[in-house]
Amino acid sequence: MLQKGETIEAEIIDLNHMAQGVAKIDNFVVFIKGAVTGDVVQAEIKESKKNYAVGKLIKIIRLSQVRINPPCVYYEQCGGCQLMHMNYLEQLIYKRSRVINELKRSGVSFEESMVKDTIGMEEPFRYRNKTTFSVSMKSNQVSIGPYEQGTYNTVDINSCLLQNDDADNVIRVFKELMIKHGIKAYDKKTGKGTVKNIVIRTNRMNHLMLIIVTSSENLRDKEMIVKDLTLSIPSIKTIVQNINTKNTNLVLGTKNITLYGAGTITDTIDDLVFTISPETFFQINSVQTEKLYKTAIEYADISKDDTCFDIYCGIGTISLMAARQAGKVYGVEVVEQSIINAKENAKSNNIDNVEFFAGKAEQIVPKLYSQNIKATIVILDPPRKGCEKQVIDTIINMAPQKVIYVSCNPSTLARDIKLLESGGFKLQTAQPVDQFPWTEHVECVILMTYCGSGDKK
Repeated sequence: MLQKGETIEAEIIDLNHMAQGVAKIDNFVVFIKGAVTGDVVQAEIKESKKNYAVGKLIKIIRLSQVRINPPCVYYEQCGGCQLMHMNYLEQLIYKRSRVINELKRSGVSFEESMVKDTIGMEEPFRYRNKTTFSVSMKSNQVSIGPYEQGTYNTVDINSCLLQNDDADNVIRVFKELMIKHGIKAYDKKTGKGTVKNIVIRTNRMNHLMLIIVTSSENLRDKEMIVKDLTLSIPSIKTIVQNINTKNTNLVLGTKNITLYGAGTITDTIDDLVFTISPETFFQINSVQTEKLYKTAIEYADISKDDTCFDIYCGIGTISLMAARQAGKVYGVEVVEQSIINAKENAKSNNIDNVEFFAGKAEQIVPKLYSQNIKATIVILDPPRKGCEKQVIDTIINMAPQKVIYVSCNPSTLARDIKLLESGGFKLQTAQPVDQFPWTEHVECVILMTYCGSGDKK
């Protein structure tokens, strides 16, 4: 076993799920942040556990062929990206391997050829349509930016290569206005100050929504701030003040005050128009989302004879795409505002064969099934924690012909696939999609078909 404080030299043979380099010293695994496959590094052991150790990169003795110079000046401090030191094509290979490794770890029956090459981006920069930044005071100066990796310390930035240029301008202008009007950032330790976060949402037309998160309704000189912001950045179409009175790590509170514009923006996916509110979920990469959802619809192969469940439907993006081909679609989502938006989206897109339900999936889905409302095709797009057991159990009992699972977490995806497999479903294909270039995250669409009775209860 390696000892804390010990210095090692090793070749990096792989990356783990957190994009840390993996080395082996006498068959003992060491994880080293900042290293990539093919590097030969020197590292200091910082933690030593029974089955692995964690090392801190000291220097690179030999550079890997896949290593690049990070294009972002804030990369070493910022916690937003983990792979800016690896070339983009290698990132796509890594993300496919992540899906394969998680499926193997969960004991899913499949062939590696079922997992297709990751769908990447031609231009993997400026892709985010939503960015969230903390606002804090450092030495009595306003700082705006992401958190440092693994901390809640703000990295003060003027730009981010993942968001568009006007969003960069918002950071700079808003910082200047806070200074001009003497507005302080909120301090968690003292409970004093006003501004906690800013959230910037954009659409394909380059229209911006700015959400200013404050600790109370009091925001000094808000009318002047709104005027200056909209004059400086004409692409800002709406500004919302979100009130978050709780001293927690949650970004948004429950109350919104529209300071300018409609309080919403609209965006498009596959010629469908969607209304986006401050708190509603919408995939953060519009270009890749269209590829992702089109893949999901292609796998579903829906006809007018089909009834679809879209579980964790958000504002109805996949629901409405499916409804254009299906006989009937039922959408389920826990966020009530998202369901309000989903109903508006169905109406504005002239789609009337979809019904939306607000509530927990683990309660609504079994209830629909108990009312003899059954799906021939189930589409799942859960949060990172994956599906609740009640949802999986209901799907197994319902035995739809197909399950389409859209996932942002290969680990919980593999877990849920294994559960569905025990209930008579078989994995047919998996398509990784790079929704989040330069990060360790990977989105994936899988197709499962019903092949037998399994472990029905």
